Amino acid sequence: MLLVYFQILSEITQVETIARGNSIREIKRLRRVYGRARWRKLKGIARVELEDGTRQLAEIHWYEASGVGRRELKIKRLL
Repeated sequence: MLLVYFQILSEITQVETIARGNSIREIKRLRRVYGRARWRKLKGIARVELEDGTRQLAEIHWYEASGVGRRELKIKRLL
């Protein structure tokens, strides 16, 4: 797996829920690692800064649960 390190520079916009609860493929792992909660997988658009200093608009995916917060943010694609 290729790990890309980045920093979010702007607010995440156009947030949509992709999956929730048992519809999430990784739900067992999320519950084991972070605890039992109402998990959702979301996506949105944000301006990011990559490791090499490049700033670009990107589609971001992440998991979120109330009481736990955002976890495992990743860049799905650069726009």
